[in-house]
Amino acid sequence: MAKLDDMLCVVTGGARGIGKAVCEAFLAEGARVVLTDIDEEEGRKAADALGCTFHRLDVASEAKWDALAAAFPAIDVLVNNAGITGFEDGPAAHDPENASLAEWHRVHAVNTDGCFLGCRYALRAMRAKGTGSIVNMSSRSGLVGIPGAAAYAASKAAIRNHSKSVALYAAQQGLAIRCNSIHPAAILTDIWEPMLGDGPDRDAKMAALVADTPLKRFGTVAEVAALCVYLASTDSGYMTGAELTLDGGLLAGSAASPG
Repeated sequence: MAKLDDMLCVVTGGARGIGKAVCEAFLAEGARVVLTDIDEEEGRKAADALGCTFHRLDVASEAKWDALAAAFPAIDVLVNNAGITGFEDGPAAHDPENASLAEWHRVHAVNTDGCFLGCRYALRAMRAKGTGSIVNMSSRSGLVGIPGAAAYAASKAAIRNHSKSVALYAAQQGLAIRCNSIHPAAILTDIWEPMLGDGPDRDAKMAALVADTPLKRFGTVAEVAALCVYLASTDSGYMTGAELTLDGGLLAGSAASPG
């Protein structure tokens, strides 16, 4: 039997990249998938291509989460994947001295508020059955400081900690609802393309960007999706409040160790 046979799974930020790969992997394991995204055109296109349901969702909006809850009042799995870096519209000051409060709030509205609202929705949507899995997409940046992306790093750290609070709360309530966070490092998605380009030096640029990674390569969206399948399934039934790094060994300390 497939690992997620007939489970109803909601994935935020599913129009592209990691989110789309998670939807594809869940479908391959027998899940019924609701792909959500703020980008309706790309979201519907992805859902149609994969063969799943699309629902437009702005994760920073409480009203939009309420609308999702009305449409899907009971679910088995939620993957809180939607997030922004703050650099979507081009270079901007995101260091601790020069970042604007507006930019700080913009990043946290999507990443931090979106995770909170998603976890709250999932707890309510899983309570009747008493079981379920919440997977929160944090980042390597939630475990270390990122001077040039302070809001992003802080938001991902908040996701890491909130996952633990949710896990403990569910357990205290006598619910078998698990909550864990994933911490990817450099995953090869479209976000890297402006830096890599398609010129003859593309391979050299890729190598330079992962030079400090022990495995000397980018991770793939399929590898992140596989970890989401594990956390969504009963294979990880005794795991809650955990943080799983997917970073090619980066946080093992090689970049900070002599030699």
